[in-house]
Amino acid sequence: MIDFSLNEEQRAVRDWVRTFVERELMPLENEVLRREREGHPPGLNREERIRLRDLARKSDFWGVETPTEYGGMGLDPITAAIIEIELGRTFLTFKFGGEADNILYHCNEEQKERYLLPTINGEKRSCFAITEPGAGSDAKAIRARAVREGDEWVINGEKTFITGGHEADFTMVFAITDPEKGANGGVTCFLVDRDMGWTSEPIDTMGERRPAALIFQDVRVPHANILGEEGKGFALAMQWIGKGRYLLPARAIGSCERLLDMAIEYAKTRETFGAPIADRQAIQWMIADSQVEIEALRLLVLHAAWQVGAGLDSRHAQSIAKLFGGVKANEIVDRVLQIHGGMGYTRELPIERFYRDLRLLRIFEGTDEIQRRTIARDLLKGHVKVGATLS
Repeated sequence: MIDFSLNEEQRAVRDWVRTFVERELMPLENEVLRREREGHPPGLNREERIRLRDLARKSDFWGVETPTEYGGMGLDPITAAIIEIELGRTFLTFKFGGEADNILYHCNEEQKERYLLPTINGEKRSCFAITEPGAGSDAKAIRARAVREGDEWVINGEKTFITGGHEADFTMVFAITDPEKGANGGVTCFLVDRDMGWTSEPIDTMGERRPAALIFQDVRVPHANILGEEGKGFALAMQWIGKGRYLLPARAIGSCERLLDMAIEYAKTRETFGAPIADRQAIQWMIADSQVEIEALRLLVLHAAWQVGAGLDSRHAQSIAKLFGGVKANEIVDRVLQIHGGMGYTRELPIERFYRDLRLLRIFEGTDEIQRRTIARDLLKGHVKVGATLS
């Protein structure tokens, strides 16, 4: 018999995060929306983020997935997914501090002192730079070059849509070091400080996230700043991409639950022709379909998280969860907006904000089309058998 219940620690974490979101984050939503309507940058400002992280840290909530030997909580992937679900209940993008990109743990001892530990401690901010104007989902098509000159490498190229790129103190940038070998053996990852010469330019989007374009023009990097091994960068990149894709649809679960609650409450109070719209079958079906899809997504996400925690190859399960989550989250927010009618279309309520933000889920870290390609290829090539996901 499969046990779907949460253990005591998971329940405690869920309840703490939910309370934190309701008491500390949700009360800021109206102020953030007001600032955005007046043309200020979207989302929480720097002072608010620092205050919230400090508040969480006082409760020992720091480094959710960071190993305990580095001062983190070392929580398992299922618990990490539960945390993302709860954080998704607000449209405000917030993450607890004390984290570092998983591939930074490949740093050597000297690099750990300069990059990994300061990142975990919140003293430095990093960004992952592989996407280029002509190489998005096709990461093997990158063209940025790094040419060795003595004990240095000279990097030239452009990266685009880099999350956190305009705020980062250093980047993990991937460049071709051996064109003849291509992706498998010819791509290297470099740790490059901003003061080594790369520049960034933010990219305006329809949502809160403002990725950046990174420009490398004759940027000189010491040979000692190679992350991992020379020529092994592509494997690192795939490790980064595949580590937590399931966390994206996990956050969407929380968003959809919040939105559905809003739809239910509004349907019970909004009257037309002498009766609440909750009495209308068309509205009831929207609500029912949304609940079914939320619960289906929850199981897909937790199944992928379980595979990650069990050390299994979870890429197929994560692609399924992300594809289903992106499509269904967008359908649910559209229904909720429709139930609210004109009020849902205004910027007075958070619905339109969720509408814009959730649209990104179908694009970043692998588009719907890429997920379908992955799923179909796994099946057609026999990497995964139909009905064998629990074996």
